[in-house]
Amino acid sequence: MSPTIYLIIISSLTTGTIITMTSHHWLLAWIGLEVNTLAIVPTISTKHHPRSTEAAMKYFLTQAAASAMILFSSTTNAWTTGTWDITQMTTPLSNTILTIALTMKLGLVPLHFWLPEVLQGSTLLTAMIITTWQKLAPMALIYMTINNLSPMILFSMALLSSMVGGWSGMNQTQTRKIMAYSSIAHLGWMMVVASIATNILTMTLLMYLMMTTTMFSSLILSKSKTIQDTMTTWTTSPTLTIIMMMTLLSLGGLPPLTGFLPKWLILEELTTQNLILLTTVMALSSLLSLFFYLRLSYSTTLTLSPNTTQTKHKWRFKTTKPTLPLSITTPISLLLMPIMPTIIT
Repeated sequence: MSPTIYLIIISSLTTGTIITMTSHHWLLAWIGLEVNTLAIVPTISTKHHPRSTEAAMKYFLTQAAASAMILFSSTTNAWTTGTWDITQMTTPLSNTILTIALTMKLGLVPLHFWLPEVLQGSTLLTAMIITTWQKLAPMALIYMTINNLSPMILFSMALLSSMVGGWSGMNQTQTRKIMAYSSIAHLGWMMVVASIATNILTMTLLMYLMMTTTMFSSLILSKSKTIQDTMTTWTTSPTLTIIMMMTLLSLGGLPPLTGFLPKWLILEELTTQNLILLTTVMALSSLLSLFFYLRLSYSTTLTLSPNTTQTKHKWRFKTTKPTLPLSITTPISLLLMPIMPTIIT
């Protein structure tokens, strides 16, 4: 891809997200979502491979259907109330359609089937963009309309996402699919607290973005597409191996790392709201996700000793310098947790 086209695509991605996040009119928000979708589709299909073309088509059809549902719900609400304001969604039918459309854009269960397949057909860099930047625009719309969305649908999808994300990720060997189901599980944790405490939702989203960016940057640097590839990461960079292990444990919510804080606060808030059964199921479902994080981190650190290395070729590859996202997000995502209890107390 030429630098000019790459610059246009990055500018379109940024512009579409900013338009959606700053708009108060439904048509402007819809235009921002469409610009975002049309910018990422060529990025997915840059490899000119049948799998990447299929992934681009699946992404386009899913996002186009969700955008059409958003436009339909806003039109129905405007027809009834006479306003296009995003915060004035008062029609029950429009709110239900909008909830389903936004969760489809994010990839929550049971509307999640496109996300693992799209990530598997994309490059690691494109997968990182889809799981991080592409979540901002729908999450901004959820943040603005959370008072009108259906809490029961959000709770149900959040619970299913947390369970399915952990359960489906257990038997995966591809790192991109593992990160896809990790994204689904984390989105479930965000949605369960969205209608209760938006400040915890914002903090959880920021933590998720930092940790996912760090993990994808590590995978890009080590060129690890499968679990077997991560077992030979030590031969190129022992430091990168430690970073991947710590980031995986943080994604799993293991104390005292950064990822433990959002889950702790979410469970505390759900307990305060007397949602004991929901709290128990969410806590148990997080163990499923923690299992495959521990498995992946164990396979990553299995070759910390040179005597246990099973490869004959990877040590010949040239090592690369850390990219900017990794150099920025890694210290933050790994060292943020020790100061968090001080800030809270």
